[in-house]
Parts: sequence; C-alpha cells; structure tokens
Amino acid sequence: MLFFKNATWYRFTPDTDFSADKLEQALSAKPFTPCSRHEQKRTGWTSPTHGLTESPVFASTGYLLICLQVEERILPGSVVRDALNEKVEQIEHDEERKVFRKERAQLKEEVTFELLPRAFTRRKPTWALISAEHGFIVVDANRMAKAEALLSELREALGSLRVRLPEVQRSPGATLSSWIIDGSDIPTPFQLEQECELHDTLAEDAGVIKVKGQDLTSNEIRAHIEGGMEVTKLALCWEQQLRFILKDDLTLARLKLTDKYRDQQEEQSPEEELAALDADVTQLGLEFTRLIPQLLEAFGGEMER
Repeated sequence: MLFFKNATWYRFTPDTDFSADKLEQALSAKPFTPCSRHEQKRTGWTSPTHGLTESPVFASTGYLLICLQVEERILPGSVVRDALNEKVEQIEHDEERKVFRKERAQLKEEVTFELLPRAFTRRKPTWALISAEHGFIVVDANRMAKAEALLSELREALGSLRVRLPEVQRSPGATLSSWIIDGSDIPTPFQLEQECELHDTLAEDAGVIKVKGQDLTSNEIRAHIEGGMEVTKLALCWEQQLRFILKDDLTLARLKLTDKYRDQQEEQSPEEELAALDADVTQLGLEFTRLIPQLLEAFGGEMER
C-alpha cells in the first residue's frame, strides 16, 4: 500500500494552475535520464507509478502524484584522495619537482573525471501529492532541503510557483508543550504517544532531551518543561488511524498507519495493480485533506494573508 513516510507540506494560492494536463506537459519537458559516463548527478521527472504508466503525473480523484528522480554517482572522497596522492607522488618522483596547490586542484579534477565512469550510481525518488482544490502540496521528505529541491525543480518546470510553509496563530513549540503539561488541552482527534524531544529555550548551548517509551505526562517531563524546556517533536496518533512525529515546524515524520487501519485498507484494496494504486492515491489525498485543517486548527488556525 502506498503511503508517505514523511510530510513536508506547503500552501499555494488558489489562482495557481495545477491542472493535470498543464503539469504533465511541463514535467514531460524534463524527463529523467541516467547520468552520462562523466556526470556526477542527474535530476528529472519520472513516472510516480513504478512503471505502471508512462506519464510523469498520476491523477486520482482530483489529487496529483508526481515523482522527482535524482541519480548520483557514488565516488567517496577517500577514493579520490588516494588516487590524487598517488598521482602527485608519481609526478614529484618522475619530474623531481613539487606539486603546488593550483596544480593539485587541477589534478583532482582530472582524477575525478577518470574515476566517474567506474563509480556506482544511486537513485533517490521523491514523491509529492498535490491538491489544487484544497491548496496544498505534500512532499514525502524528511528534510526541508529535500522538499525545497523538489519545489525548485517544479518551479523551473512551471515557470513560477508561489508556495509557502503553513503559518499558524499559536506557537507550535509552546502548544506542544502545553499538551504535555495539561493533557486535556490536546484536541480530540490527537492522542499522545510515548516519545518527544525537548530543547532548552533559555540556555545558550540549547540542551536537548530525547524521551522514548515513557509516559509523557510524568512529573519528570513536566518539570523539564516548567524549567524552560520546550517540545520540538512529539509523537501522536490521529483518529486511531495514523501515527507520526509532529515537529514544531509542522512537518511530519515517521508516518505510519495503525495496524488495524492498514489491514482494513488492504482488505478493501482492488487486486489489479493500477486500480490498487489509484485507490491508494485517493486515500492518501483524503487523509491529508482531513488532517491538514485539523493540524492548523490545533494551533489556533491559519494566519490570514
């Protein structure tokens, strides 16, 4: 079953044209192709359906699934360094002279060029789900830089792309902390799990405490918060269906369906592969369509622009 492991999500303006046809035309102009022999990195758009379809866009009940593929040649710095040292030593021995910095830098480029064709390649796909109707794009990325890389490529393909990170009325860190201090404060759809991370907001060295497998409402953890620490990551369960780590920038990590809910979804999943994928994408979109407004509401609602 298809489901994102992470969710870095953005809002975009209602006038943004995210029609499937326009998106397909834009992404098809930069399809993914493998690295050439002497190329270190190649980026492009590929089918998000694991080859079941050829289009770079998979549309399902108003939701659009896309996938950015990145291929890199794996050339460890130690390999380049050893080959460079060997070449420098050979020159200094044969020509009885010293190799200085400028020449060494040039030799490093030559060595890298020679080694690249023999280096293994590694491919890393990044998926994103778009809902034009609800004004969000969710990137399956555990780092902001990875999500921004996809948006940058998407912006280049479309010519322009106005998106922004969600902005809420109440401080996420302070709100997450209050949920632990006063368990009754947590909104109904969410339940505390047994994991969190606290950062010291007062100390210059910004101490960190990681808690796992403990009752988060214990006196010990409350004391840390009352002493000036703030929750920056909090494990939650949403509607008995989805577990995740909510961060204070409102991104989600380690998304995982509860066993009971996953079993229910798999029982209802069509046997035909493409039909099953279509059902998965629709379900993924519906989950985010319900979850995102509830997250925003939990922090006092979205800031108006």
